Amino acid sequence: MPSFDTSVPTVLVRLDRNPFHHGTLGATRSLGRAGIPVHAVIESSTSPVARSRYIRSIHERPATNSPSELAVLLNRIADEVTDTPSHPVLAVPLDDVSALALARRPTGLASRFLLPEQTEEQLLRVADKAALAETCADLGLPHPRTELPGGADEAAAMAWSLGLPVVAKWSRPWLLPPGCGLRSTSIVRSLADVRELYARTPEAGSRLLLQELLPAGRDLDWFFHGYVDSAGRCPTGATGRKERSWPDGAGLTASGRWARNPAVDRTARELLGALDYRGVCDLDFRLNRATGAYHLLDFNPRPGAQFRLFTDPDGLDVVRALHLDLTGRPVPPHSPAYGRRILVENYALLSLLASPRRRYAPEPGDTRARTECAWFAVDDPLPLLAMGRSWLAHLLRKSLAALRRRLGSRRTPGAVAPVPPPARAPRTGSPDGAPGRRRGEVDA
Repeated sequence: MPSFDTSVPTVLVRLDRNPFHHGTLGATRSLGRAGIPVHAVIESSTSPVARSRYIRSIHERPATNSPSELAVLLNRIADEVTDTPSHPVLAVPLDDVSALALARRPTGLASRFLLPEQTEEQLLRVADKAALAETCADLGLPHPRTELPGGADEAAAMAWSLGLPVVAKWSRPWLLPPGCGLRSTSIVRSLADVRELYARTPEAGSRLLLQELLPAGRDLDWFFHGYVDSAGRCPTGATGRKERSWPDGAGLTASGRWARNPAVDRTARELLGALDYRGVCDLDFRLNRATGAYHLLDFNPRPGAQFRLFTDPDGLDVVRALHLDLTGRPVPPHSPAYGRRILVENYALLSLLASPRRRYAPEPGDTRARTECAWFAVDDPLPLLAMGRSWLAHLLRKSLAALRRRLGSRRTPGAVAPVPPPARAPRTGSPDGAPGRRRGEVDA
């Protein structure tokens, strides 16, 4: 294991309200097992991560996502966990809104906290989904065809042109208000649903994007995790294959495997170099079988929730690499452990129920490396128990809400049965037969 400066504590920062974010627990265990004091700013002191033996203190997130409010809280935490005002503290953002807030370098924060050399403008170029499409077009990087509608009718025309079903994304998903029922990414199967979704743009707080849906399938979804150090090197970059996801075909990794993919590795590293990027990153790709090209679907400028997949035999991962680099210690190169797997228990179960017959064979050269569970750990069992209780309560609330909606629809006079979604539309024409408009299209 590398030698860490354990006198420098870490504050994990996550401003979203998701208690099932397993990446927070992964970062807590990774740094805590190395002897580094770990503190966290999260949604609640009742979060499952609060039960970890490796967490020193929990602080509830500010009421808003204001960088100034976050800076006040972080400086207060730094005063509590260090002996002198000059003692450095590492801050690790675990969601996009936290990464952007820290990149703004609020007054008094930069002098106390260790952060990668990033600017808000650099991060918005990849975190904003509309800006990412433009970035890919500028760099000639394969990316799904993307439309930016300016009205509900135009959104329907663009969806028809792309071919139903389409992927709908909010360009800045961190602006979605909690409890609004809107997902950052969804698959839309009818023109009526496209219009209805567009009508909620003011509520969502950012623009709606429509993207061509690249067909899902076995071994098509890949991701790249890496840490770019202060000198611009990326010694810890690695590729993995998404074996199961939730929701199926368009969701987060429920099960993944460390696997070679030279094309994805090369594309990711070239992109990081072109952007002059620094810090931790998580990139998602999907292979387009029709062209043989890997399309960049998403770029997260922070650790992905499944980053612990890429833990080498010496215990090095991207979060540990971040701590080593920013405390002035060398970051050794990764020692690949091909075949190593990560399993996110709650989401993997849902994926298995939805697609029980899906199987994946190991690739030649894979080691018999162990599977790491996102929640269960022999040395830290309580977070799994806390997650299980919260997860069952969450599923019960969702089931009761769905039941109430169904009963309400049956009682509504003159209720009309839903119309089945139309078959996949051709890529030419428009709903009324006129040529489809393509304002804002990016085709890379």
